[in-house]
Amino acid sequence: MSGEDRVSIGLSAAIVAVEGEQPSVLVVSHEGSADALPFGPFDPAQQRTLESGLRKWVGEQTKFDLGYTEQLYTFGDKGRHTPAGGDKAHQAGARVVSVGYLALTRQVQEAPETQWRGWYHYLPWEDWRDAKPAMIDGVILPALKKFVKNAPNAETADLRRERINLCFGESWDEERVLERYELLYEAGLVEEFYRDSGQKTGKSPTLGTAMLYDHRRILATAIARLRGKLKYRPVVFELMAPTFTLLELQRAVEALAGLRLHKQNFRRLVAEQGLVEGTGKFSAPARGRPAELFRFRREVLKERQAPGVRLGARRAKPG
Repeated sequence: MSGEDRVSIGLSAAIVAVEGEQPSVLVVSHEGSADALPFGPFDPAQQRTLESGLRKWVGEQTKFDLGYTEQLYTFGDKGRHTPAGGDKAHQAGARVVSVGYLALTRQVQEAPETQWRGWYHYLPWEDWRDAKPAMIDGVILPALKKFVKNAPNAETADLRRERINLCFGESWDEERVLERYELLYEAGLVEEFYRDSGQKTGKSPTLGTAMLYDHRRILATAIARLRGKLKYRPVVFELMAPTFTLLELQRAVEALAGLRLHKQNFRRLVAEQGLVEGTGKFSAPARGRPAELFRFRREVLKERQAPGVRLGARRAKPG
């Protein structure tokens, strides 16, 4: 069997935490290479399940015990596991099928050769909390217009135009994280396109910070999954301390969604969903008035089918 006929299974984890108002992902820093998610091969002879293999690799690389974990997607596109520099030996080896996972934690700790990095460092066009990112109108849309213009035929041009409207049009859908990354990849606006295709970097700028192999694509998938689940499952509480103020909860949701929410509407929605209960205790901030501390009401899991944090409380989209 030739190298191109063989398939190996890799396991990758996007481990997410929220520090203050910063959504972060744990990355492994290998000397001389791009940031990577914790990853390693699956050994069917030694590991009973994919998840047990993942936990083994994460533990070895990060000294981190995973808590909440769910499988994301299987990534198997040819050529998308090519190291920086186009390692020919790797390309001649087995095709790598990568199984991605999302893991949530409130424990922010680092091991040697690991660090927490803000996920908007890799996908900066996704953060609309302060304003619409300037790079969208200044860089992305002009480059995507050229992408349409350079289409090989009218049908392809129409399809590209439709994708651009869905991803970067007037109606911003925060869950289309993967579709936006894939569009920018195909348009040659991220470094991974040139690395994977073996082409020289064109005149187009490369946006955000590249990651090893297809790890930025896996991260985009993880963000999209988490943004979607916020609305119908109380996953945000996996990222919160046991007690928190309502403002801290709102800021965490905003950080993950990349959007600002209306304070009073958000609090009303949280109350209507029965997601939290007061503890009778108060925070002791260095400045300002003390705020009541709340905790997650686990009973809500039995009371409702979809007890999530609706984002209908969002403010008007920043200009």
